[in-house]
Amino acid sequence: MTTKPWDAQLAYWLIKPLKDSWVNPNHLTTVRLVTGLAAAVAIAVGDAIWVNIGAGLFALSNFLDHTDGELARLSGKSSKWGHQYDLASDAIIHILLFVCIGYGLREGKFGWWTLLMGIVSGMSVACIFHLRNQMEQRLGKDASRQPNFAGFDIEDVLYLFPIVTLLNGLEPLLMAATIGAPTFAVWVIWQFWTLPQPESN
Repeated sequence: MTTKPWDAQLAYWLIKPLKDSWVNPNHLTTVRLVTGLAAAVAIAVGDAIWVNIGAGLFALSNFLDHTDGELARLSGKSSKWGHQYDLASDAIIHILLFVCIGYGLREGKFGWWTLLMGIVSGMSVACIFHLRNQMEQRLGKDASRQPNFAGFDIEDVLYLFPIVTLLNGLEPLLMAATIGAPTFAVWVIWQFWTLPQPESN
């Protein structure tokens, strides 16, 4: 049995009072999207203070990503459109994050190459999100579920982003993403193509 991540458990307790309120999951998805977009814009400024503010907003946005799903399950207000809205918001935020990191670092030692690096990383992330969505639609949510270790998902490493910015580690992060994101995208593509094909009627 998979342990529910700690951040999802916290999100559950925070949104529990909203169960019978006028707030629906799409409202929370919108708050998450706006917070994530604000984070990307702040990071694109490139100034150290704004970058750190953006990193904090991104960590908050990452946490808020759990609230809409928890409310949907708790209140029974799930919808296919809401699920797609959530997935699209995730993709937009993560793609823009890398592009904005690249733009914000354009005056560093790599110059405008960092923008290209951000685009490559962002497009790879877009590919990953799209194919994982396709896998989920074909085989269900378990097909795209991440490994869980003692209540922590692999994606929880994103909460360390503010530490990366405080330590001036954006350039190494972007370099790693430029290599790692396309590599992971290739692996996801391989996973997708090896899935059982849906039976035709």
